[in-house]
Amino acid sequence: MRELVIDSIRISQMNYQRVVVLKELATELFLLIWIGPTEAEAIAVKMQGMSVPRPLTHDLFVDLVKSMGGTFEHILVNDLQNETFYAKIVVTIDDRTHEIDSRPSDAMAVAVRAEVPIYVADQVMDKAAISMDQETGQPAVAPESGGESAPAEVTEEELQGLSAFTDLINELDMEDFERK
Repeated sequence: MRELVIDSIRISQMNYQRVVVLKELATELFLLIWIGPTEAEAIAVKMQGMSVPRPLTHDLFVDLVKSMGGTFEHILVNDLQNETFYAKIVVTIDDRTHEIDSRPSDAMAVAVRAEVPIYVADQVMDKAAISMDQETGQPAVAPESGGESAPAEVTEEELQGLSAFTDLINELDMEDFERK
């Protein structure tokens, strides 16, 4: 498992879909996950410290678990199949740990509210993580993983399945990634 943080939420200029950009803490690897506009707003509202007059669904879920004496441990993006990411929200209630199946977007909205880490399984990072060349701002050929092995060879079918990600990566303005 690797710890990542939400770097930003972007809107594709081609189709106006939202993508959350996660950055691995220990490296310069990024993971891009497409999410819906409602979930993007739910994440952004909390990250920007905005208040809403009534609890959103993710607020309600966090409040419910806490009112039952539960604590949030972390979230885990644990799988990637057919271009779909899968996640788990890990909570402890009465000394029992529960892994709750979740869409990654909902899990991230919970994570920012509960202030818990976001982890991604190694095999997901191996399949989908990208690195950026520091000089050009373009995707690099091999990950900058501090000597770790490179991801497995990608088949033509997998490459075609990831074409939406390739299009998004090619249209990103990497200057936007610089923190101010």
